[in-house]
Amino acid sequence: MNNELYRKLVDMYAGGELPEELEQELRGRALSDSGLAIEMQSLSDTVDALRAIPDPEFTEESYQRVLMRLYARGADIRPTGPTPTHLQYYLPIQG
Repeated sequence: MNNELYRKLVDMYAGGELPEELEQELRGRALSDSGLAIEMQSLSDTVDALRAIPDPEFTEESYQRVLMRLYARGADIRPTGPTPTHLQYYLPIQG
């Protein structure tokens, strides 16, 4: 494979998404190409650091804050689809 393809595979390598044989080939190529090795190491460190951060907690309060910001900026977030017909039942008038 050419060097350009190896550089394109670095992000998949850092995410652990490559098959074992391709990962070994990429590591072997990195032994002779210091730029590729540095890129692989730095991106792997970045991915590991991002995975170590706990997931954010999205609560009802967070949802309301996002809505208020959207309203404040003038976003039109009304539903665009028609009202479903199953919500339009006619009830008989009782006397």
